[in-house]
Amino acid sequence: MKCFRTPVDNEKEHNGGTFMIRRYLILIFSAFTLLLFSAVLSIGNEIAPLEKKGYIGAETCKGCHEGQFETYKHTVHSKKHVKGPESQDACETCHGPGAKHVEKGGGRGVDIFTFTKKGDPEMRTAKCLACHEVMRDQAFWNNSKHKNEGVACDDCHSPHRGGNKLLKADKSEVCYQCHRDIRAMVNKQSHHPIKEGKISCNDCHNPHGEVYDKMLRSSSVNDLCYKCHAEKRGPYLNQHPPVEENCDNCHNPHGSNHNRLLSQRVPVLCEQCHGNGGNMGGAPFTHFGTSAPGIASANQKVYMYGRACLNCHPSIHGSNGLRSVNGCSFRD
Repeated sequence: MKCFRTPVDNEKEHNGGTFMIRRYLILIFSAFTLLLFSAVLSIGNEIAPLEKKGYIGAETCKGCHEGQFETYKHTVHSKKHVKGPESQDACETCHGPGAKHVEKGGGRGVDIFTFTKKGDPEMRTAKCLACHEVMRDQAFWNNSKHKNEGVACDDCHSPHRGGNKLLKADKSEVCYQCHRDIRAMVNKQSHHPIKEGKISCNDCHNPHGEVYDKMLRSSSVNDLCYKCHAEKRGPYLNQHPPVEENCDNCHNPHGSNHNRLLSQRVPVLCEQCHGNGGNMGGAPFTHFGTSAPGIASANQKVYMYGRACLNCHPSIHGSNGLRSVNGCSFRD
């Protein structure tokens, strides 16, 4: 009896052959992947000892430097999930391979990199910048005043100490170690609330460098002041030129013995421009002390020194009031 193949039978045979081909391809690919993975592991095992030659591990360091190791454990540097020493070679990430140091019996600076005042500040900073150079605050370090003066990262920071940004002291106290004249100003009766802990030097200056003068965080003194004193920005109908030019013309931002951080007391401060021989030149810009209409000459100094300029001109940063007949402005 002759057997006939139907189209359905032909289709089943075709599908079965395709399935077998796919199966063989998957098996071949899997075997190739395993072979390649094994080769990579074997090569890595051969190279790793060469790359880590001379490294002894953090536990060996702990044997002699237990105090430093304990404080290090509480810092961000000891966190493995952070790109830093612990995610690489721990202590030896910053201090270099320690095998020779151990072989020679240890000792400060014996075949190991140490962070000391006598060490090269550029080399000490380079160790830190290996990880921190890509951070935004360090973008202008190479042009900073601190770098040019030979200041290194570890002069202000301690990699083994926990706390705010690993600083060696609290906030502005770090700055005062060098800037002692500023400490004296901050202790004057009129000062920004630095001692009270409300602001710090870092709020106005970037110690790691800026493109602006005196490492200020803004392009001008006024723009920096306006971040807190926005009400002084204006614009005003009657602008006061010294205010527009620079807040420092009248104020000392680090501290003063006069109210409101003024560099001199009123009216002496005002007379620098508005008195005889002032910066603006010519005749005095006030009637007081000359011939003020309606005021007896004997009382003119009383009006000037006893009541001061701000008694009549309280809006000295600028005013939207109309000028009076004699041209006075900066009134409410």
